[in-house]
Amino acid sequence: MQFHGMQLDGFTVSSLLPLSSGGCTWGCNYGRELHCYTLKNELDSCFGSDVHLGCCLIDMYSKSGKVSTGRNVFDRMGSRNVYAWTAMINGYIENGDFEEALVLFQEMQLKDGIEPNKVSLVSVLPACGSYAGLRAGKQIHGYATRKELTCDVALRNALIDMYSKCGSLNSARQVFDGGSFGKDAISWSSMIFGYGLHGKGEEAISLYNQMLLLGNKPDMITVVGVLSACCRSGLVNEGLSLYNTIKNEYGIKPTVEICACVVDMLGRSGQLDQALDFIRTMPVEPGPSVWGALVNASVMHGNIEMQELAHRFLIHLEPKNPSNYVSLSNLHASSKRWDAVAGLRKMMKEKGLKKAPGCSWININGKTHCFYVADKAHPHSTLIYEILDGLILIMKGAGYPIDSEELIPITS
Repeated sequence: MQFHGMQLDGFTVSSLLPLSSGGCTWGCNYGRELHCYTLKNELDSCFGSDVHLGCCLIDMYSKSGKVSTGRNVFDRMGSRNVYAWTAMINGYIENGDFEEALVLFQEMQLKDGIEPNKVSLVSVLPACGSYAGLRAGKQIHGYATRKELTCDVALRNALIDMYSKCGSLNSARQVFDGGSFGKDAISWSSMIFGYGLHGKGEEAISLYNQMLLLGNKPDMITVVGVLSACCRSGLVNEGLSLYNTIKNEYGIKPTVEICACVVDMLGRSGQLDQALDFIRTMPVEPGPSVWGALVNASVMHGNIEMQELAHRFLIHLEPKNPSNYVSLSNLHASSKRWDAVAGLRKMMKEKGLKKAPGCSWININGKTHCFYVADKAHPHSTLIYEILDGLILIMKGAGYPIDSEELIPITS
């Protein structure tokens, strides 16, 4: 096209940008070249009238993990409609910054006076579920009800998912059962997953059977949801029966995700040998999720030999994942096999791998406070550790066993 002397316009660039959103290096570089082309040829001056180009740039950078660059594009757009705001909110959610997504959702209404539509509401609700923002989720639900948007299936599915992840199963079920809501496969799967997430296995199975009675066929996502529910509730026989049924009666081919649920289910119940036999005969190649499930079950039941076996496969499958080396190193350290620990440390050093410190967080009055392993960055860290020491003394006084033998962690 350019060889024949034709110049790209904003529409052409917008059509090419999705090809650059795969997350690979060449794709991102190509996208940046297209962005530079728009700047050089002043196509960015059309952001005020052609918001679509700006949205495509935001989407490209976000999917490439460069959400801050996407934010720069967003901030310099002369005119932003609800779709531009939604694209930026999606970018933060895709990159795990749920707090900033919620902040931006509020700014959309306060700064630009733009009312959210169904698309923007569906986009922001996952941030509430992942960020445990039940209050914000309820406010969004209330807004959708006032604007008579809750008849939309996608929005109601997002509400079910949000309430489930926030632990409000009653509210999720009310949305699921409410009105003349036409349920699709995602509706059933979301509610079943909600029950499974909170160990309500019998409720999940009951809903699954209800779905079948109404003539709805299960898909892979639904099966994973109900198997996860059986796993967390200790309903092993029911889960195995369901696994055989989906193969024989519904023709669903077991996927890695489905098989990982079966391994987790067998492992949690202490049937580690059966779990290993299942892995050896499963119809698909076992991936990290399968071996990870066996690791967790082996740790739960103190089977060191099985832990080591599963860790070896994980390291083979994910040679650049530092967590696998750290877990195996801690296993060796617990058995005082210091040569093996040193060998793993050397291997990590040679590969340039560093384990990011563990992090927890708590939200108080809309503010997120993060805490890292051995963190002393907080201005009141001395007081915090004094309180923790006091809690440990209370635990010991109550007879709670404290393991004083420290493992050797590998951190950065």
